[in-house]
Amino acid sequence: MTRPVCLITGGSTGIGAACAILAAQRGYDIALTYNSDAAAAEATAATARDAGAKVAVIKADVADPAQIDAMYAQLDETFGQLDALINNAGIVGHATRVSALTHERLRQMFDVNVIGAMLVAAAAVRRMEPAGAGTIINITSAAARLGSANQYVDYAATKAAMDIFTKGLSDEVAPKGLRVMGIAPGLIDTDIHAKGGDPDRAARLSGMVPMQRTGSAFEVAEAVLWLMSDQASYITGSTLDVTGGR
Repeated sequence: MTRPVCLITGGSTGIGAACAILAAQRGYDIALTYNSDAAAAEATAATARDAGAKVAVIKADVADPAQIDAMYAQLDETFGQLDALINNAGIVGHATRVSALTHERLRQMFDVNVIGAMLVAAAAVRRMEPAGAGTIINITSAAARLGSANQYVDYAATKAAMDIFTKGLSDEVAPKGLRVMGIAPGLIDTDIHAKGGDPDRAARLSGMVPMQRTGSAFEVAEAVLWLMSDQASYITGSTLDVTGGR
């Protein structure tokens, strides 16, 4: 039998890499994208290949529509099908107050986290609808309801937009046999905190979590793979918190 194909954007490290490895272990072939860290992407791909997956590693900045088109062209040529999308690529800026936000920062944040993610999902739908099946998982954030005041209000706003996009898209494509869900991670121990200029943030704030600890990327990936599975066949349009109760 042909293995199903999963596209994972931003799959070089963190939640994306954990999803790639777990999806490979669960029987998927993988199209894995990265923007800057080629070495990490290749390391993730090697682990996925060790699990039996065929893996295509694709450089793509989802803020650039032309690169999204090129990404899908390579996926089509390599696999000829798309069964699942984990819409994970995203960025966060350094902690700041809203009064200090610039147009340049907001433009970049929304180009990657919202516009790029929506275009990636739209292209996935065009490939899935003719087959009458497929799943899309949008990686959002608990920040969408917490607001992230004095830290990342712009990031939180992009993730709130993706929560609404998840619901709207799911309603559009459910009659065609497609399911669209969101995963909202909380304080997860990944390098996104370092990219935001605060590498110790997750550990420092873990006391705010009812479970009194940070989560792992693989705990998030387990939730993603469950939503992609037949065990979640009557779930669409909703976003699942993976937050330790926060």
